[in-house]
Amino acid sequence: MDLQIIPKKLSGAVTPPPSKSQAHRLLIAAALSGGVSVLHGLAESQDIQATRRCLSALGAGIEDLPDGALRVHGLGHGIVMAPPYALLDCGESGSTLRFLIPVALLVQGEASFTGRGRLMERPLKPYEDLFREKGVAWKLEDNVLTVNGGRGYDALALDSGAYRLPGNVSSQFFTGLLFVLPLLNGDSILVSTTPLESRDYLEMTRQALAAAGVTTRWADENTLCVPGGQAYQPFTATVEADWSQAGFWYAADFLDSQVETRGLDPDSAQGDKVVSELYWKLARPGDAEIDVSGCPDLLPPLAVMAAVRSGTTCFTNAARLRMKESDRLSTTAAALAALGGRAEEGPDFLTVHGGPLTGGTVDSANDHRIAMAAAIAATACTGPVTIRGAECVQKSYPDFWEVYRSLGGDIHVL
Repeated sequence: MDLQIIPKKLSGAVTPPPSKSQAHRLLIAAALSGGVSVLHGLAESQDIQATRRCLSALGAGIEDLPDGALRVHGLGHGIVMAPPYALLDCGESGSTLRFLIPVALLVQGEASFTGRGRLMERPLKPYEDLFREKGVAWKLEDNVLTVNGGRGYDALALDSGAYRLPGNVSSQFFTGLLFVLPLLNGDSILVSTTPLESRDYLEMTRQALAAAGVTTRWADENTLCVPGGQAYQPFTATVEADWSQAGFWYAADFLDSQVETRGLDPDSAQGDKVVSELYWKLARPGDAEIDVSGCPDLLPPLAVMAAVRSGTTCFTNAARLRMKESDRLSTTAAALAALGGRAEEGPDFLTVHGGPLTGGTVDSANDHRIAMAAAIAATACTGPVTIRGAECVQKSYPDFWEVYRSLGGDIHVL
């Protein structure tokens, strides 16, 4: 679907959708419990549908309630299913894939995963190296990843102990392990062999575990201690609003729209709440530097803000963005250039020069955040903006275009 946006300022109040990051974590914690949990406020984005689909294939029961909540019938502690094993389709969700590889090893002893788009090209080496060391067979072929613990029926595929992996690729590997280590027989430690990035995402994981009665603690800034022999308890929780998606409405307001963003928790563990501080940093004229290692998903809306401000902005420690749904350093730079802006990418940085935006055609590259960033940038352009592949917002924000229209956006389907 291609859309054309006629530049127009937006006006009104908006509540961002529920946090996709928190929803993944609460769903998995509920699925690992030994009872029935109820989760409120989940958005039916494609990524959350992928996690639901995979958990159901692993044996969890998930049902929709009339009020929009979900009832999750957990797997319980130590359940191992008999073959044949279902092929787990993760769609384009990196969180689903990385979170559930260890979970599937625990629940089934082996599993096969597949996905679409660039998913199976995204980095998995931290798991591959770690699991091979632990005696887990690992095979990625023809877009299907198969892992096998080699223990046979009714035997855990993983042992307690020390788990060491780099923390500068993605915190999602740590989250996947945090889900299963408490269920092993002995105590474990989870160690980052490099300075740990995106630590706030691990705090979100620890909160989800705590909701299910599972405890962990930090020994130091790179080491988590995980007592073994624990069991997930059923719980009731409500998913909070998503600071990542709020970043786009902050950007709209920055570009002189009158958008009030509501429903956000200022004390949230979500690292992307830093957008409220970065908004004011970018509001000051002059050159600026922003380290996005802890908030990589904010780069597209922050780059849109940078494109119209007075001064040059350099976004640093951004190499991980090259392995998102698109090479997001490249596609963000290309989107800004297509709209008349100026940006240069480097191996791990993006430099954006402030100035006027004229409009043009942006290829979303099947990346939801590029499409939404282009839509927000359109509000500051002097001419129309065409967005190719605009349906990709279904991945994380299915009603984005309806909300955009409700705020006065002028959108036409081509």
